[in-house]
Amino acid sequence: MRSNFQTIDEYIGTFPKNVQAILQNLRRTISKAAPEAEEKISYQIPTFSLHGNLVHFAAWKNHIGFYPGSKAGEAFKKELSRYGTAKGSVKFPLERPLPLQLITRIVKYRVRQNLEKERARAKKK
Repeated sequence: MRSNFQTIDEYIGTFPKNVQAILQNLRRTISKAAPEAEEKISYQIPTFSLHGNLVHFAAWKNHIGFYPGSKAGEAFKKELSRYGTAKGSVKFPLERPLPLQLITRIVKYRVRQNLEKERARAKKK
């Protein structure tokens, strides 16, 4: 796989059409849940940022990796237990539909986390 992507579109364009459709659906879901977030490439994978990284995602051979961070993983541990998880990451199998409502809730949780951190940082100034 190529690296040094400049945009999420470049990244998504490297995958087969069926995977591209899944990635674009995930991208739209994240964007809708965090409309102020900026799209970028970080760690050579798609990333949404709002006062710091919110979530990352990536396509792999058999799954979509979703990386909301460890606190979100803990907060949604029960709902995510049906998927492969590790600290701060989730594996959504390619052969199953993405749990878009759950992803929306996780992204909104991450937005709240980052906004709270930013407010706390601003108070210290």
